[in-house]
Amino acid sequence: MSRKKPVDQMSLKIESRSVNESFARVAVSAFAAQQDPTVEEISDIKTAVSEAVTNCIVHAYPASVGEIYIWVGLFDDGLVRIRIRDRGCGIIDVRQAMEPLFTTKPELERSGLGFAVMESCCDKVKVSSKVGKGTTVTLTSVSYTHLRAH
Repeated sequence: MSRKKPVDQMSLKIESRSVNESFARVAVSAFAAQQDPTVEEISDIKTAVSEAVTNCIVHAYPASVGEIYIWVGLFDDGLVRIRIRDRGCGIIDVRQAMEPLFTTKPELERSGLGFAVMESCCDKVKVSSKVGKGTTVTLTSVSYTHLRAH
């Protein structure tokens, strides 16, 4: 996949408030629309971004409001790469956190399916985290409509 520079990119910084989740989802999907994705592909991007941002809100900053950094890169081969980063508490065991049904917040009735949902919506999901420093989730998707057009 793309190691080249993006043909277009955007950055966004939002506070980790639940009201900002829908804004992040819409902003990223509107920007990614340049790749001429299908309605299903846009829906997948919205869902994955929603899950990643919600993880930041619920898990990264459980007792405070912090900042969520979003970067989106569009590549000439139809690839959309989205990085959602926080400077929150971090994840102790990323592999365990990515297991379906695992949750650190059962009292909030969290389903523990956030990463599984992201993986079902994207071609690739990469998670890196350092305890006390934060987490970065990188979502990669290819607009197949864009590939068919070339």
